[in-house]
Amino acid sequence: MNPSPPPPPPRDPDLLEEALGLGRGGSPPWRLAFVEDCVETSGAFVLHHFLKRALSTEGDGTVVFLGLAQPFSHYDRVLRKMGCNLSVQRNKNKLHFIDLLNLEFLGEQKLSNEKGENDREIGFMDLYNRILRSIEAIRSKDNNGGWTTIIIDDLSHLEIAAHGSVKHVLDFLQYCRSLTSEMDCFLVILNHEDIHSSDEALQMLSHLDYISDILIKAETLSTGIAADVHGQMTVVIKDAPGGLIKKLHSFQFKVKENGVEFFYPGSRF
Repeated sequence: MNPSPPPPPPRDPDLLEEALGLGRGGSPPWRLAFVEDCVETSGAFVLHHFLKRALSTEGDGTVVFLGLAQPFSHYDRVLRKMGCNLSVQRNKNKLHFIDLLNLEFLGEQKLSNEKGENDREIGFMDLYNRILRSIEAIRSKDNNGGWTTIIIDDLSHLEIAAHGSVKHVLDFLQYCRSLTSEMDCFLVILNHEDIHSSDEALQMLSHLDYISDILIKAETLSTGIAADVHGQMTVVIKDAPGGLIKKLHSFQFKVKENGVEFFYPGSRF
């Protein structure tokens, strides 16, 4: 009788949680997480992870989500497969989804008139005030003791709204960052690293990298996409914004229909 094959090595489903220093159901130990991906390897699953975690029944988190890249229905469909009903969470006042798919916060007339520069500035201030009102609305109910995560799902769409004005985008993000201390919030921003070409845009990305507490990078494998491995993830933990690297974690991932599997290189066979 042939001996049974040895069991496969254990794969830790919480590698990302551990890398980010996240406790079970608790608030993050950092304030600003900057997520970078590329055209070939999307990092949207990282946002799904943060969204589900914040709204989990195990914690007392809430979310203000800026939907620039996808509508609410898209995220609701994805999160349902992960066991999280966003419609229910929205009705429970734990999720405020600000739909910006058409960039309507600037208004068509504002984009075309001669005072477009001032109108774009006003538009971004209006958007900031919407975020602030959402946080206040969340905390006016039953979530006074909870924590709020602000998620921006596509930085490049903010650049489009600003007609390429990096200054307007940076000013807006600085206002959002101020909420992490003034309102005890957490900020998560997703950016597509390989679609920027102008010197101004690259300087903005360098600045965001500098002021972030954590940098999360989703990249393609050097050997290309494999059947069982979709990409490489690197998590850089700093000792302070702009400080030295405190920890660096690297592992691989496979995106599934109902979530993501994380594992160390060589642990799959």
